[in-house]
Amino acid sequence: MATATAIAIWFAVYWQLQPFSAWLVSALPVTPGSHLDEAARFFVFDAPKVLMLMTLVVFGMGMVRSFFSAERTRALLAGRREGFGNAAAAILGVFTPFCSCSAVPLFVGFVSAGVPLGVTFSFLIAAPMVNEVALGLLFALVGWKIAAMYLGFGLTLAMLAGWIIGRLHLEAWLEEWVRNVRASAADLPANAHTVVDRIQAGIEAVRDIVGRVWVWIVVGIAAGAFIHGYVPNDLLAAIMGKGHWWSVPAVVLIGIPMHANAAGIIPVVEALLDKGAALGTVLAFMMSVIALSFPEMLILRKVLTLRLIAVFAGVVAAGIVAVGYLFNALFS
Repeated sequence: MATATAIAIWFAVYWQLQPFSAWLVSALPVTPGSHLDEAARFFVFDAPKVLMLMTLVVFGMGMVRSFFSAERTRALLAGRREGFGNAAAAILGVFTPFCSCSAVPLFVGFVSAGVPLGVTFSFLIAAPMVNEVALGLLFALVGWKIAAMYLGFGLTLAMLAGWIIGRLHLEAWLEEWVRNVRASAADLPANAHTVVDRIQAGIEAVRDIVGRVWVWIVVGIAAGAFIHGYVPNDLLAAIMGKGHWWSVPAVVLIGIPMHANAAGIIPVVEALLDKGAALGTVLAFMMSVIALSFPEMLILRKVLTLRLIAVFAGVVAAGIVAVGYLFNALFS
């Protein structure tokens, strides 16, 4: 009952965000129609909106995640053949709570459990890039069609990239200590969760995930507000417009040194789209920031040789560029 009441209050507050934010900004000593006014309206509305959306999505997926564990995930993927295994791994990546920060223990656990290298990479690509937070926020901010297409292309990219890496048979390019790890039988916990347990899991997920990333979300919204209020439309059109063939690979290269989670980069994506940037170019930028960030490469360096990291980054970057061009062609 408490959970149902809280969800009802959530919807009541969410429906009042637009008029409340408009009233609040109008009460500020800001000149209507100025750059500062546009930036303030974006920030005051988007900050609570994105945080509330993320809280609801994380709570729901926290309940779903109570059906999974690292051991159960390894058991589901171990022994799968390429192709089917890549598809299963990519789909599991959408619904399981693993991101690049947990790549090292997961990678070792997957390899030691007999999961093929390519299947493991499909999971590691899909988990941060096509996660439930990104999809939930994309759906709320830009519509279900774009969110569904992002899901489809993201899963395809994860499956194909993992399959290609698997076909190259690069197991020898793992660090030696990883190759020496031996599998140990994983005892799966009994599925004895009650409804109350799953609700508690959702609450714990909100405390953990939202508690850790809310600052980055606010920073991302602030960046989006600056873009929305101050960056000229012509400048963005010149850099990220549909007519420039070089814009997609350029933003992928720009995104690699950066680091942000999906929730933090979505407000920036929204602001860029509002300014007229090409959809495929913006999504390519988002994918590169999430899936190919330099901090993630540093983490993976603990288990992968530089050659394998280069192959991984090259295959994924090529797929992201292809997705960017395809979105631009479809929405031109």
